[in-house]
Amino acid sequence: MAGLSAAFGVASAARTGKKVEPALHWKPYADTYSIDGASSFDFIYTEDPEAIRKELAVQRACGLGAVLTTTAPQGRFWLDDAAYERSRKAIERWNAIAAEHPDHLYIVRSAADLTVKARGKRTGVILGFQGTESLGEDVARIPQFRELGLRVVQLTHNRRNLVGDGCMEPGNAGLSNYGHQVVEALEENRIVVDLAHGAARTISEGIAACKKPMLISHTGCRALSDLPRNVYDSELRAMADRGGVAGIIFWPYLRKDTQPMAIDVIRHIEHAIDVCGEDHVGIGTDDGVAPVDRTPEFEKQNREFMKGMVEDGIFEKGRPEDLYIFIPDLNMANRFDVLAAMLSQRGHSDARIAKILGGNFARVMGEIWG
Repeated sequence: MAGLSAAFGVASAARTGKKVEPALHWKPYADTYSIDGASSFDFIYTEDPEAIRKELAVQRACGLGAVLTTTAPQGRFWLDDAAYERSRKAIERWNAIAAEHPDHLYIVRSAADLTVKARGKRTGVILGFQGTESLGEDVARIPQFRELGLRVVQLTHNRRNLVGDGCMEPGNAGLSNYGHQVVEALEENRIVVDLAHGAARTISEGIAACKKPMLISHTGCRALSDLPRNVYDSELRAMADRGGVAGIIFWPYLRKDTQPMAIDVIRHIEHAIDVCGEDHVGIGTDDGVAPVDRTPEFEKQNREFMKGMVEDGIFEKGRPEDLYIFIPDLNMANRFDVLAAMLSQRGHSDARIAKILGGNFARVMGEIWG
């Protein structure tokens, strides 16, 4: 999931187009191509001109080079034809939106698109799947989707599918025989393999199956917060040995008790750097680009949403009722800029920060896509 609008719907997950001007600013940010490894704008959910206008204002304020966004249904046992058609329509919708707003958005298709010069004042949209349900049992669909613009495929969501087990499956069955075929076909078609949301065995076996660098686009470090959505140090090391990158998420998986804040994001980034090196760490917020407008209506719906997440076993009982799936002190459009300034204050070099903000993701994507 990327963004609260996916959970609540656009009308109830109010967004604000106001640009936040925090005290923190990282000077090289404007010249850095930053990539959010799991995010989205709400363009995909609405055709309201005013809502789109506000989202375009947020796009300019965020300063992101690109966002990796999902165009596939997730979280259910989808019939393959239904998932296939929904994914085709979602990709067509994103292509249409980019064509309607060429001064603001563009679809990222190659390594050449992942540069500050190529983006200008726009933000790139990297089309991806969170789950392989749209493939059904037919790997021949992979080149079809690539032709439409698909560039990253996450093997599983939380549940089990034909490819492997997701992180919430107690069986932890790993990657299936068909899953190995899918990994091979994705790499043959120059599509990046993403292992986020996988069960531990799915992730480790997926890393071993890949002949090229892969992503774990949005996750946390299990050594700091022992939850199924996070990854073990052994997985981080194995991923790095293959040249891959793990993006640190902004969700409450970063802690097991209270609400995660910016310092928790930093703790996970720094732990990952210590384990697998600065060339293998990125950011995948799993939030919408726009900051959340914390209206009374939103707060009420957020409590209901979190109650459902606890009932589904996604979060443990006892977590705060007002838990948020965003980082409150980074709830601003230009959160990458602010986070970069925080990392700089802690002594991280500009070169390292640029890698974490997007350089590492761009390296893997560029190597796969050409």
